[in-house]
Formats: sequence, C-alpha cells, structure tokens
Amino acid sequence: MQRLMIADDSDVVRKVGKRILSGMGFLVSEAANGLEALARCEAELPNIIVVDAGLDGALELIANIRVMSEGKSVRIYYCVIEADLRKMMAGKRAGADDFLLKPFDRKILTSVFGAYAAAA
Repeated sequence: MQRLMIADDSDVVRKVGKRILSGMGFLVSEAANGLEALARCEAELPNIIVVDAGLDGALELIANIRVMSEGKSVRIYYCVIEADLRKMMAGKRAGADDFLLKPFDRKILTSVFGAYAAAA
C-alpha cells in the first residue's frame, strides 16, 4: 500500500483529501504544519507528499525531505491556489516534482494519483 501525506494547515482540505485518497487505497497521514510534517517524515517517509504552498515552512519542508537518505525517492506535489509561476518555480527549486492546483476534488485527485494507487 502506498503511503501518502497531506501537509496543509486547512483541516477541511486534509479531511477531504484523506477521505478521497484513502478510498483509492492509499494509507494517508496528515500534518497541519511543516514541523509536524517533517517529524512524521523522519519517523516514516511517505511515498508521496502533497505540500500546500501556503503552509508555514513549505519550501524548507521540501528541501529537508530531499536531503533525507531516502528523500530523493519521495514524489512531492507542491499545491498552489493559482498557476503562479514565481511560486511554482520556488517549489521546483526546493525539490518539488510536480504541482497540484487547489481546490481539488475527486476527479482531479483520481486523475493525478490513480496510477500510483493502481501500482500499489
């Protein structure tokens, strides 16, 4: 089973994301801030992590994951509200693999993560 973490300061976003992604077969964990997410990653690194661009310390979190011993293998999605090129480039420089636009719904999450769920 693929492990996926949602790092977002919004309870609603984490709850909705967890419900949809758990239904797809992911083992989903949540983090409400960057420090909590980093601690959870140090305890057990997920296969995929969704990091909200608005999260305090989001870029530092991505960079810290990348320097972990297995951090290069984690698929990191930087979650932005709009296609803001400056913000997206900052995420890419920190180590994000791809982007996810908010607000997301079942259709978007199934489209983006369906292949990973099927590969588990």
